[in-house]
Amino acid sequence: MDLTVCICTHDRPRYVRDCLAGLRRQTAPRDRFGILLVDSASSHAAAVELDSLAAAHDARLIRLDHPGVSLARNAGAWAARSPFIAYVDDDAIPANDWVEAILAAITRPGRPPALIGGRILPKWETPLPAWWPGSLRGVLSIIEHEGSGEYRTDAVPKDLEPYAANIVVHVLSLIAAGGFGGAIGRYGQSLLSDEEVQLAWMLQDAGHSVRYDSRITVFHQIQSRRLEPEWLLSRLYWQGASTVLTRRLLHQPQRVWRELPRRLLVACLLGPAWLVPRHSTALLSARWRVAYATGFIRAALGWHATGAAIQQASVAVVA
Repeated sequence: MDLTVCICTHDRPRYVRDCLAGLRRQTAPRDRFGILLVDSASSHAAAVELDSLAAAHDARLIRLDHPGVSLARNAGAWAARSPFIAYVDDDAIPANDWVEAILAAITRPGRPPALIGGRILPKWETPLPAWWPGSLRGVLSIIEHEGSGEYRTDAVPKDLEPYAANIVVHVLSLIAAGGFGGAIGRYGQSLLSDEEVQLAWMLQDAGHSVRYDSRITVFHQIQSRRLEPEWLLSRLYWQGASTVLTRRLLHQPQRVWRELPRRLLVACLLGPAWLVPRHSTALLSARWRVAYATGFIRAALGWHATGAAIQQASVAVVA
């Protein structure tokens, strides 16, 4: 077996069903890849359904007692039975040649990759609203760039980053790097992010090849509930905090302090826009900037965002 496909999920068996159906349609022979399903502390009803899905699709199932996407992905890496592991979000549907493209990418001549990020195209549950800022399609985990090359070079767009909805990682390199950091990443329904970015830049800074390849494509099911102003503002708030945590984990605190004055200025100048009701689309360009600045400022000044995310997830599990 050349590849382990890992799906991490929390209380979303309906999406897992679609993801597994996509894996069943792969052009690559089934003996070239295994499927690993990591259940991150789902409810009893969802867990029962996941058991059934795993059995029907010849997938191994690991069940964790605590939520946390980084914890789940690390468990998947330790359980992998192949040199490479491909992570795909439970709400993503792999293109029919997804595994075939991965196998071609990891065996290409040249320096072997430690991490490869792929393309993520949207599959809308409802159309993208006209009010949605065009510059923020990426917060929906969408990557539409066509091409390939090393991240953080002229071969790909400057701001292109890998999303764990579709990444391939060399297992031993991942484990040697300490895995996905538990200080960032989703916990239940919280929106703390960037665990894959931290890992990618850590590997690249250590001299490994960290690449993008658009031939490795999945279709991300964009849920209707995300296309609301409240979700967008929450996503940007947590992204501001995630940016601070990521820079500190990469030993770049000076970048936080250099940017802090600008974020304070944004919060002061645009702060009155925050008085607009959260469900409204009015002044959204100002409000999302305030949301990001607020998350950034709080994390920079000592707010324990990771603890807040874990507590939020724990409350949801108990409820």
